[in-house]
Amino acid sequence: MRRYDVAGAGSGLLLALTLLAGCVRGPDVDASGLALRRVVIYRNGVAYFERRGLIDADQVTFRVRKEKVGDFLATLAVIEAGGSSVRSASFPVEVDDASDEEEDDPPAEPGPEVTTAPRPPKDDGAKKGDKKRDKDELESVKLTLDGREHDLVIGYVAETPVWRPSYRLVMGATGAPGAASVDPRVQSKQAHLQAWGIVQNLSGEDWKGVKLSLVAGAPLAFQATLDQASIPPRPIVSDQGEVIASVPTSETTLAAEAAPPPPPPMPAPVAPAAPAAADAEYAPEAEERGRLEDAKDAAAAPRMPVATRPAAKRAARGGAGGAIGAAASPPGQMVFNDDRLAEASKPMMNPSPPRNMSALAAVAMEGGTTRYDIPFPVDIPDRSATMVLLLAKQVPGESIFLFAPDGGVPASSSHPFRVARFTNDTKGLLERGPIAVFENGAFLGQGMVQPLPPGATTTVPFALERALAVDTAREESAEGARIAKIEGGALEIERDWVTHTKYAVRNGGDAAARTLVKHPRLHGTRLHAPPKGTEDNVGTGSALVPIDVPRRGTAVLDVDERRIFRQQIDWLSQLADDAVQAYLKDPRADAAVAKQLGQAWDVRGKLRPAIDERDKLLAEQQRLEQQSQELRQNLRAIEKNRTADELRRDLTDRLAKASARLDEITKRVIVLEMQINEQQIRFRDLTNEIKLLAPLAPVRSAP
Repeated sequence: MRRYDVAGAGSGLLLALTLLAGCVRGPDVDASGLALRRVVIYRNGVAYFERRGLIDADQVTFRVRKEKVGDFLATLAVIEAGGSSVRSASFPVEVDDASDEEEDDPPAEPGPEVTTAPRPPKDDGAKKGDKKRDKDELESVKLTLDGREHDLVIGYVAETPVWRPSYRLVMGATGAPGAASVDPRVQSKQAHLQAWGIVQNLSGEDWKGVKLSLVAGAPLAFQATLDQASIPPRPIVSDQGEVIASVPTSETTLAAEAAPPPPPPMPAPVAPAAPAAADAEYAPEAEERGRLEDAKDAAAAPRMPVATRPAAKRAARGGAGGAIGAAASPPGQMVFNDDRLAEASKPMMNPSPPRNMSALAAVAMEGGTTRYDIPFPVDIPDRSATMVLLLAKQVPGESIFLFAPDGGVPASSSHPFRVARFTNDTKGLLERGPIAVFENGAFLGQGMVQPLPPGATTTVPFALERALAVDTAREESAEGARIAKIEGGALEIERDWVTHTKYAVRNGGDAAARTLVKHPRLHGTRLHAPPKGTEDNVGTGSALVPIDVPRRGTAVLDVDERRIFRQQIDWLSQLADDAVQAYLKDPRADAAVAKQLGQAWDVRGKLRPAIDERDKLLAEQQRLEQQSQELRQNLRAIEKNRTADELRRDLTDRLAKASARLDEITKRVIVLEMQINEQQIRFRDLTNEIKLLAPLAPVRSAP
């Protein structure tokens, strides 16, 4: 039988408790008589702490962890009911003597040999241990008051873990218990959203009955070192004597005539008169008295309420519910509650909203950020975490599909995601955090919500849908012609470089699938005739384009993107005619410019056919001249052949006809050249008078 050593077990237990007690970490900031009453946590690693208490002493001593002293001094704010009473704040200054201790002895002057005793070796391990102990050391910050019996409120900022949101979204939820029934046709467009906030307490003290607020924002906060001495370097000036280090270079001045005498000096300006008696009253002493009176009035003024507590009631109580500094509500801003949810007529299989809606956090907007005020006191022991319900609300939402290829999910290049799409129908910002999606009493998946402002809509993927497949193809071409600029007889037009991206979506399921295609937008392009419901998100460089795919069928989505480019063209080209005709038909066209273009185009209507006829005749003339040259060569070849008389006569007839036709063409070309020259001069004169610098905006089709 094994014998149990009671004495040994007791010794071991005592040793374990001793070691455990040695590992317990005290609070970062502690002050006797000032209990922690409020904590406001931000999303940047800092929190605002507020302490309050009745002090019957002429001095308050804070015990602050050494590495927290700088931040404590940089953000310390003191308010007392009835006015400020703090005279000074004293604190120790950290001096770094490491350099003096480790500095080697200066070299000895030349002289007789001196023997010194060897230095003992440095204990690096001991120094490291001292530094570790210094980190946990508490420093004293003493506030000197002007008397006794003070009702003090102390606020400061210290490092703390960020609070993290977590969301639940129940798809198809039509309401809470007791709410009016919802039209069954729109049940798929409703969802129940819950937001929770996770708070961690690593401050070294228990938070008991504190007023907790979570801010969806990150004000600028930096580490301060006000507790450390700072001596800036100064320049060193030494006397180097009168030694000339280099030979100066001489200067040579050429002979010149004497300069004219300088003009007489200007009379000195008259000094301003002494200030009047009324102006003399504005002295530094009077200005200082004014500042002190303003500060006293500001300290005595009632603070703004937090959450839904009326301002008058809080002022009557003399409480300090509002956070000092960044956490306080600015005057004139509204503080409001979140919407209240009631009970649903039918119990649901899905997670249900809370019955006691007064337990939800009140949402307040201040300085462009969202603050969630927990309406009841919160207890969070040290080195523990708690999760509080911030909101529970019915929001517009549905479960659909999203084709958005992601490099981290290779199969997403051909299959869409299942997504939860909902609108932030609350009055505050939803911070980035994980979300769990439920539907019909089942867990569907998890996703990540990016920061979502009020009124914005998000699409959160939570699963991959392989019953849908997507093929992608792209085509490019240049289309259209619009007048861009007419100046100096030159014509410049605009054209559209068109990119067609086609998505062929095949649905192998038994139900129709509403799908959103996340189309990556081409830089500098515009969407042309997008489908109804398209969301062009310029900030993200993408567009969400909807497409409905029938059951066991295929649908093709054509995304048309256009980019404008310019080119200078000839007035007689077909593109020029297209651009001018479009301008003349546009009701937005400038009447004077349209009239000038109309006159020029009447001349062009005669010039263009003449040029076309001339070009056609010149081409025929070139062909006949080449044919005549070949006929002459053939006649010379059979000139001495007596048996080729018949062939000679045939070639001679053909040559005569070609010569006759050439004569006709020559005469007609001469006439046409005269007409063309005349029309060109008239056309050039008309177009030189036209000046159009601003093109008409392209007609954009509404989605």
